Amino acid sequence: MAFLIEKPTQIEAEGNKIIEEYIGRVNSGTAEVSIAKMISPGGWKEPAQTPDFDEYTVVLRGKLLVKTNAKEFIVKGGQAFIARRGEKVQYSSPDADGAEYLAVCLPAFGPDSVHRD
Repeated sequence: MAFLIEKPTQIEAEGNKIIEEYIGRVNSGTAEVSIAKMISPGGWKEPAQTPDFDEYTVVLRGKLLVKTNAKEFIVKGGQAFIARRGEKVQYSSPDADGAEYLAVCLPAFGPDSVHRD
């Protein structure tokens, strides 16, 4: 059955990052996919992770520095990045203005499936 999602649920995150989950395990009870808006402050950096999900990131504003074992990527507003499940990845927002981005995870993000360092 179709249904409207009135608003996101804010999920606690490390380092003053704001996570607004629209679709996922917490806000809609959806295990197949999660869609969240992230707002990360300038200088924010999260621990590296090796998740059990693919993560599709679309940067709306600012830029992200994404580190993998093989390479570092700068992902700017209007660009996207794909991290595959099982690949070690670390996200940060190095600029003073921080970043705003959408994260889509398949299957849905969960604290038991992210495997942070």
